[in-house]
Amino acid sequence: MNKAFVPNDSQETEEEGEETPPLPPGTGNYMTPGGHARMLAELNHLLRVERPEVVNVVSWAAGNGDRSENGDYIYGKKRLREIDRRLRFLTKRLESAVVVDPELREATDTVYFGATVTVADEGGGESVYSIVGIDEADAGRGRISWISPLARALLKAEIGDTVRFQSPGGLRALEIVSVQYLALD
Repeated sequence: MNKAFVPNDSQETEEEGEETPPLPPGTGNYMTPGGHARMLAELNHLLRVERPEVVNVVSWAAGNGDRSENGDYIYGKKRLREIDRRLRFLTKRLESAVVVDPELREATDTVYFGATVTVADEGGGESVYSIVGIDEADAGRGRISWISPLARALLKAEIGDTVRFQSPGGLRALEIVSVQYLALD
């Protein structure tokens, strides 16, 4: 049978995959105001700038005749699928967004979402982590998702507490040195 008449479901499934871990059932998509603003800006840029540009290129390329060997057309259609997939993802995430502003939390020694926590390891080395939404996590900048093992161990702990969590390197213990609620860029 000719491949042209066989549906290619594997490509559809691959394209529909999520880019970040799913949210735990029954929870909102917690994020900081900065994370919400960045996600909204990306959605608006894709919708108002990038997608219309690609649509124009595809329309122009389609008017050039044979589409089977037209690189602009083929690449443009692929890029449109990528943009549309990202738009669906961003729309779903923003619809379920629960924006939590760390600056509005009154001063407390307890760790909650949005906290910037300084911890000390067994050797006395200090590290600083900010607990942020799933879509904002960036380990290189010290921003950890609220569903990560470290953040789950830190949540609801207080200054002076020692938390234990399973890391890729094994069981670790960290002491909470300070807790601050700051605006995150």
